Amino acid sequence: MRTGISLDVHPLDPSRPLWLGCLSWPDHAGLSGHSDGDVAAHVVAESLLSAAGLGDLGSIFGVADPANAAITGTQMLQQVATLIAAAGFQIENVAVQIICQSPNISARRAESQTAMTAALGAPVNLTATSTDGLGFTGRGEGIAAIASALVSEK
Repeated sequence: MRTGISLDVHPLDPSRPLWLGCLSWPDHAGLSGHSDGDVAAHVVAESLLSAAGLGDLGSIFGVADPANAAITGTQMLQQVATLIAAAGFQIENVAVQIICQSPNISARRAESQTAMTAALGAPVNLTATSTDGLGFTGRGEGIAAIASALVSEK
């Protein structure tokens, strides 16, 4: 068994749609980023890469490659699952926590868990918290996420 951990942060960008946890969140400002800005999908992907010793998100989905500008969080998770399997590992599970004031994650938690689990082909457990108004997430300037992943050798 091997574990990985990751933290990701994206500032809000009101000119973009919000993609979070492999879901579209209408009526919420989006996140800046080279891809769709899905901070939850990004942190899940990077925690898995860390666990398997395959580098970080930038080394796999670098901003120098224009093809990565159009990649969705779902596609990113699918590609990482393929890389993990090719490296001789099986994804056991991932736990991710989204840190934000808005949107209300609990309203769509199950839907997001289902979407991320389907993309990976392995269980993803989602939690959320706020920072009670403190820091950039508390001021509503961005969204952060942290994840831990567990993989095993096949």
